Amino acid sequence: MPANLPPQYFETEKKLKTAKTPEEKVSILEELLSIVPKHKGTEKLQALLKTKIAKLKSTAQKKPTVAKHGLSFNIDKAGAGQVVLIGLPNAGKSSLVKSLTNADPEIGDYPFTTRMPSPAMMQYENIQIQIIDTPPITPEYMEYWHAELIKGADGVLAILDLSSQNPASGLENLLAKLKEKRIELIPKNHTPSSEASFFQKITLVVANKADFSSSEENLAAVKKALHPDFDLIPVSTKTEDGLEILRTKIFSLLDVIRVYSKIPGKKTARTDPFTLKKGSTVMNLAKAVHKDFAQNLRFARIWSQNKYQGQKVNRDHILEDEDIIELHI
Repeated sequence: MPANLPPQYFETEKKLKTAKTPEEKVSILEELLSIVPKHKGTEKLQALLKTKIAKLKSTAQKKPTVAKHGLSFNIDKAGAGQVVLIGLPNAGKSSLVKSLTNADPEIGDYPFTTRMPSPAMMQYENIQIQIIDTPPITPEYMEYWHAELIKGADGVLAILDLSSQNPASGLENLLAKLKEKRIELIPKNHTPSSEASFFQKITLVVANKADFSSSEENLAAVKKALHPDFDLIPVSTKTEDGLEILRTKIFSLLDVIRVYSKIPGKKTARTDPFTLKKGSTVMNLAKAVHKDFAQNLRFARIWSQNKYQGQKVNRDHILEDEDIIELHI
């Protein structure tokens, strides 16, 4: 027996993509459970929702995992992707997080103001991207969990301080410390290294404090020391110069597209797109919407900015950023 779920169910289900905490997810799942029609065709779905609610409630009640050498930090991904900020002491990571998001991290002109990883959400047009502030890395010390956090992220922002005496040398120190942990920062369009033992992570280099008098000279020195394929973005949290360019670069770094699911006969809501990896197909979208669509999809119609205006496409059609898709089952 088919589930025959109402459109309200799928609209509510979209909220799960931006929910940040187990408590928020439980609230949305309970709302979904109340919307599901109660008949034999939805028994499995009801059971699945109840199981998810139970698991999330159990997770929310658990205490942080304690390892032999202290607390273990694992930050669940949220939004369209997760980007970790790294840098030497006083590079201005927390100030940058405050400028890019609605978070209000502790900021000080002394080193190690940030002691633990701290997630926040950055708005980019109609999606959110998770930004994680982290403690500083020095030639002498790096938190034991820091490397795993970097490896698990979708991308890295390496923050440099243009007001410091020698930011180019600071960059070299940062890269050297990461190589001790078998991590190599690479630009987006980079041929993989022959050193297979290194964990490579796509990175943007952010030259912070570009409003200082010495910034132009220091920026030129950093460009000379940096591989030419790296994106080097000068910014100032004080004047806000470069911040919008940085937001766009962060979105590009993630290699994702925004796709809108259209209900037949309804207008397209462009406020809450699905975010999928570049190269995703109509079938990938169908799976993201609901398993019923993936199992029963017959065809789709597509609208795009420059090419399609409601034409039929098959399930293997490659999607592009801001495509509008109408799924038919």
